[in-house]
Amino acid sequence: MDATARREYLRAAAQEVGFDVFGIAPVDVDVRADYFRRWIAEGMHGDMTWMEKNPQRRTEAKQVLPEARSIVVVGLNYYQPHPPAAYRIAKYALGEDYHGVLLKRLKKLCTVMRSLGGEQKPYVDTGPVLEKPVAAEAGLGWQGKSTILLQKGFGTWLFLGVIITTLELTPSSKQPNRCGSCTRCIEACPTSAIIAPYQLDARKCLAYLTIEHQGAIPLAYRFALGDRVYGCDDCLDVCPWNRWAQNTKEARFAPRPHPVLRDTLAWTEEEFVEHFRGSPIKRLGLHRWWRNALTVLGNTGSRDDLPAVLKLINHDDAMVADHACWAEEQIRQRLRKQEIA
Repeated sequence: MDATARREYLRAAAQEVGFDVFGIAPVDVDVRADYFRRWIAEGMHGDMTWMEKNPQRRTEAKQVLPEARSIVVVGLNYYQPHPPAAYRIAKYALGEDYHGVLLKRLKKLCTVMRSLGGEQKPYVDTGPVLEKPVAAEAGLGWQGKSTILLQKGFGTWLFLGVIITTLELTPSSKQPNRCGSCTRCIEACPTSAIIAPYQLDARKCLAYLTIEHQGAIPLAYRFALGDRVYGCDDCLDVCPWNRWAQNTKEARFAPRPHPVLRDTLAWTEEEFVEHFRGSPIKRLGLHRWWRNALTVLGNTGSRDDLPAVLKLINHDDAMVADHACWAEEQIRQRLRKQEIA
């Protein structure tokens, strides 16, 4: 097979193992390396210190696999409506952890590629790959002003997988940027974390603050968190391209039951791990879950939540104690206003 025939053969194989979209980027793909280095230098990656390591590997695929000749990019739709609940969890984390789901399928695709004589390195969001610009170069869609990859058929709701390969494959045609003059994602951001079109300051982002950030949630952003206990989908939800979004076919992404938030404040570490086993939320750890839950209760809690909050006020973890004190004060202020009214 020639390079184009191999590409189409692999497209069919990717569809067979369950991916929704497929494309090929050249090995010397433009990943906006200068912007990435400036973004790191200005500290906009926050606590995500792993992104500082080996920037050359993130911007040059041949640093990862010297004999590489192509980059395969696949996407899996994960859209589903938010379930009715007293608080919100980002759609990507409602069910089973996507890393394992995608990696298993990537490995099946790698087996097919090995039969064609290729050597491969697959990655799902954890390797030295800037997935979104690579996916845009592979023709899966285009990066929107929120920096999220947009796709005509699935909107903002694609998990991405990448395979760096030694196979020679004809690159896919790029899609034009179809954002036009729309700025809905920028306007929807609760903390103005999208500081300019195509530029995100992670330190202000509620998804970053509730998932990646290690310390206390800054006071300046606690009210903005609202009822979001894990992640934030606001800039994704408002995108007009989601009018064509389709429910995911992957049953493992179906929402798990939301526990009553105040009940989780009495959990042991073992209970936390057991409830979120197989979920991306498990990586938070119990204390950061409490941090998030206490912030949400500070914004939305009632008199019934106070006993659970008060039990954490003198917690040994200063971050937990701080958020418990803040939550108590916000709930009491709300109750006083209700009494006056």
